[in-house]
Amino acid sequence: MWKPNATPGSTATPEPIRPTPTPAPSAGPVIEPTPAPAPRNAAVNTAEQATIGKSLVIKGEVTGSESLYIDGRVEGSINLPGNRVTVGRNGIVSANINAREVVVLGKVKGNLTTSDRVDIRNEGSLTGDVVAQRISIEDGAFFKGGIDIRKPGQKDADKETATAKTA
Repeated sequence: MWKPNATPGSTATPEPIRPTPTPAPSAGPVIEPTPAPAPRNAAVNTAEQATIGKSLVIKGEVTGSESLYIDGRVEGSINLPGNRVTVGRNGIVSANINAREVVVLGKVKGNLTTSDRVDIRNEGSLTGDVVAQRISIEDGAFFKGGIDIRKPGQKDADKETATAKTA
């Protein structure tokens, strides 16, 4: 292919002509696949986690609809049924806890009722009864109390049986 700007004797090689691609006819609008949203995890998503700092002392009832990290002191009751409660290394809790999941790194005195799991880490201390589907106690952790492992949907089966016997 000869270009009018090319001078004789120049070493420039002409560029070949490339055909322009034409889009294939489509039957309808093209739908791009969208990525699935990532699963929500309280451990990863700290934006939806409240924190009780080292110097805070709370006496009374703690309720809410977000996960909670306790590094201070709580006395009373904690009721966060669909969320995670984490008692940090500096946390001291004297309360009954009702949550989806409880992680103990500090000290807890009280009964734990969870719909999923209880995790007592190696420096954690728990004195009280546990009702959960799963429990994990690491080496070095302290635990004194009873454990009641319940299957999903077995929440109040024992209460109903006890009520039927007394009636």
